[in-house]
Amino acid sequence: MIKKEMIAMLLAGGQGSRLGVLTSGVAKPAVAFGGKYRIIDFPLSNCINSGVDTVGVLTQYQPLRLNTHIGIGIPWDLDRNIGGISILPPYEKSTNAEWYTGTANAIFQNLRYMEQYNPDYVLILGGDHIYKMDYEVMLEFHKANNADITLATIPVPMEEASRFGVVITDESKRILEFEEKPPKPRSNLASMGIYIFSWKILREALIDLQDQPGCDFGKHIIPYCHERGDRVFAYEYNGYWKDVGTLTSYWESNMELIDLVPIFNLYEEFWNIYTKNDVVQPQYISQDAVIDRCIIGEGTEIYGEVHNSVIGSGVTIEPGAIVRDSIIMKSTSIGAGTKIYKAIIAENCVIGSGCELGVGEEETNVQFPKIYTDGLVTIGEDSVIPDHVKIGKNTAISGGTTLDDYPSGLLTSGECIIKAGDRR
Repeated sequence: MIKKEMIAMLLAGGQGSRLGVLTSGVAKPAVAFGGKYRIIDFPLSNCINSGVDTVGVLTQYQPLRLNTHIGIGIPWDLDRNIGGISILPPYEKSTNAEWYTGTANAIFQNLRYMEQYNPDYVLILGGDHIYKMDYEVMLEFHKANNADITLATIPVPMEEASRFGVVITDESKRILEFEEKPPKPRSNLASMGIYIFSWKILREALIDLQDQPGCDFGKHIIPYCHERGDRVFAYEYNGYWKDVGTLTSYWESNMELIDLVPIFNLYEEFWNIYTKNDVVQPQYISQDAVIDRCIIGEGTEIYGEVHNSVIGSGVTIEPGAIVRDSIIMKSTSIGAGTKIYKAIIAENCVIGSGCELGVGEEETNVQFPKIYTDGLVTIGEDSVIPDHVKIGKNTAISGGTTLDDYPSGLLTSGECIIKAGDRR
């Protein structure tokens, strides 16, 4: 049997429904971020930077892009003969076949994967947060406190605490109470969804609760272990951590990368973020182009103006086009004379000439008021926008649209065009 001190289990099967049309065809951890990365690159890079060289990635929803991106783990130095990276989708067993129904259920279904390494500790991670963390420091905290379970926690504004599992601790950071998304939180110390378990404790709890429907760490495993007297501690993290689960937080965290002094720095040599690099041609910036405060991906051609934006690789921005405060993902083209304000445009889109995106007053989105907010225009991958149309705020478009889809050449604020086959 191979012996590993600590292995990581990375939960990357999430649909990311609050990202709307961005995740209609791709899992949330595979969504592009910061011009050249995907969201999953951050926890994977944290693993290898922390010396964790055995990672199981649990996939489920729309896994193709994610699997292709991860491959055999070469960008993160996780192509190992012993350990390395393993993709762990749900699979048919001799007695039944079932999807992962909760975070802990997904881990339970992969007990045999973990058992082959007989680890001392198991690190449980989500695949949808942007942060840099040395898990080795968290493990040292776990050992020093002789903990059975350690939760990574972060102070959040009190008014946001009800969105998280929150903990109340004593002076030694031992957790006295744990509440999952309480309506009236009594603490602002939020769980980050990052856990270190001593292996014996995790294995027992997963087996004991295997029949719990939708078994989840925050709702079931942690309270169960706490109630039976296990030593559960809170490791307080004070660095940058962003849950990019909503379009607004996703847009904000991309915009924070281009601040004059970014609070999250992609360029630190001592803590690299690794990703799969496609072989593409160099950038081309024309003589008449105007660019300020931007991240520009490789292979991108800019003939127009780009201000305060994050532009992926292989993007074309034609003459007279103006892009402001926006995220334009890989292999999208922006037509001549088109003006774009505060938009998120996914991969492989074609935006016609003479269009205007982000016009008019803000109106609440009619179909999905909690998803399309804060004045954003969101366009799903492989979408086509015809020439000379105007698109209002808090809008969403997915699929190949034609002029017939835009009465009087306008999609008013708060409206959506979701073509057949696309769900949001």
